[in-house]
Amino acid sequence: MKATDVLVQCLENEGVEYVFGIVGKETLDLVESISRSQQIQFIPVRHEQGAAFMAGVYGKLAKRPGVCTATLGPGAGNLLTGLATAQLDGSPVVAIAGQAGLGMQHKHSHQFIEMTDVMEPVTKWSAQIKEADTIPEMIRKAFKTAYEGKHGAVFLELPENLAVKPVPPKVLPIMNEQPVLPSLQTIQCAISSLKQSERPFVIIGQKVIKQEACAEVLAFISKLQAPVTHSFMAKGVLPKDAPNNYFTFGFNENDLVLSGIDEADLLIVIGFDTIERLPKEWNRRRIPILHIDSELPEPDEYYPVATQVMGHIKNSLQMLNSLDVPVKSWVPSGNLKKNIEQSYQITLEFSNIAQSPLSIEKILHIIEKQTSDNAVVVSDVGAHKISIARTYQPKEPGSLIISNGLASMGIAIPGSIGAKLACPNAPVICITGDGGAMMTFSELEVAKRIGLPVVIIVLNDQVLKLEQKMMNKKFGKSFNVTFGNPDFLILADSFGIKGFRPESMRDFEEVFQTAISLQEPVLFDIQLPHS
Repeated sequence: MKATDVLVQCLENEGVEYVFGIVGKETLDLVESISRSQQIQFIPVRHEQGAAFMAGVYGKLAKRPGVCTATLGPGAGNLLTGLATAQLDGSPVVAIAGQAGLGMQHKHSHQFIEMTDVMEPVTKWSAQIKEADTIPEMIRKAFKTAYEGKHGAVFLELPENLAVKPVPPKVLPIMNEQPVLPSLQTIQCAISSLKQSERPFVIIGQKVIKQEACAEVLAFISKLQAPVTHSFMAKGVLPKDAPNNYFTFGFNENDLVLSGIDEADLLIVIGFDTIERLPKEWNRRRIPILHIDSELPEPDEYYPVATQVMGHIKNSLQMLNSLDVPVKSWVPSGNLKKNIEQSYQITLEFSNIAQSPLSIEKILHIIEKQTSDNAVVVSDVGAHKISIARTYQPKEPGSLIISNGLASMGIAIPGSIGAKLACPNAPVICITGDGGAMMTFSELEVAKRIGLPVVIIVLNDQVLKLEQKMMNKKFGKSFNVTFGNPDFLILADSFGIKGFRPESMRDFEEVFQTAISLQEPVLFDIQLPHS
């Protein structure tokens, strides 16, 4: 068998269903081998960055690494932003790129760049396949590395001359690793810390979702009865109507929940990734920390660990819940929960929504009302991301995708394609600003071509709203943040996609109900004030 045939067999062994990418000369044999697979479908995209975004969101939702590919040089280089996004957001991705033949790499060659060096800072592992016989080992290591510990990106490149080299068929078995358990002594120390505290406050991070520990967290919170807040990427763990749900934090010094955190005497931090928000921005008083995670915390003066429970989060919480978790119910002062609900528009009188002007917060309430529990919302980056993180309440954990590590504009449209392929039976709604939409709008052709019924909502205000607000605050004025847009409905129609431009919330509510039932992509152009 030629080397790429063995490589594809290895991908099949890993459970790969889709490979996102663009064909190039150096990947012709790889794509030809994929074309003969009965399991794997190659998804041709319009830009390699889109391929990496699709693979990242697919990997996050499918709970196994997404796969993308590109040719050498500019093709591989275009993967970089998407791989960096996967790395910082904790999404498992394996990227496989072509490369110049080994006999061409010692001199200046057409399109040759040492891409493994370029990719090293933005991946967990970056390597070149130098011997075709090592393909089974390197593919197995790539998938293991992408998914173990904190999920992330892996980059492999296959020199063109090795792609056709004959090698014997071989795949390596996937060994199920036993989760690391904390010691009973650390669990007892954690219980002791809880008993000594009077006002503990729970902070939930996205690793709770990744390690499938949501039920255990809910059981722990039910016993403890202390207030709880989530990072942006962990929304949905606690039900919206839970009395101790203080919703989210992670944008700025004005996050309302921070005043409640300041009253605590112990912070129980479960599966939180500081890539979302540094401790100095939410633990201003250096409150002692009970650290529950599968990874050691980084040294940080604003993260003073009093007790740490190290091990797989699900198992750690099971052990904690088996012991006598003390009841520590308390309520932060100042009617904080109600203030958050009102300020972030989490609760609105629905009868008044239809009569009011268009706004992102009201759109989010209609999405909540009209979609099923398994609906997936993919948010782009911009001012609307803050509204989504604060206002929208997903019904299931992990069903709201927000890039809050690298926070890459342009992720939502290709990400919604990856989401729909990972969750074919779930409604998928993409919410993007016009700035992010124009970065990756071409990927709508992919959704139309392969028949994916995704709903794309473009918030059209012809300005980088978040940057405008920050400039006005810092300089008293804004500049270089406005732009013109094409007619998004005409642009969507040119792709063969239905488009709607509702003029009121009533229009949106009526059309959205129809849109989520259609078996084809649909686009909404939401005209918002420019300033």
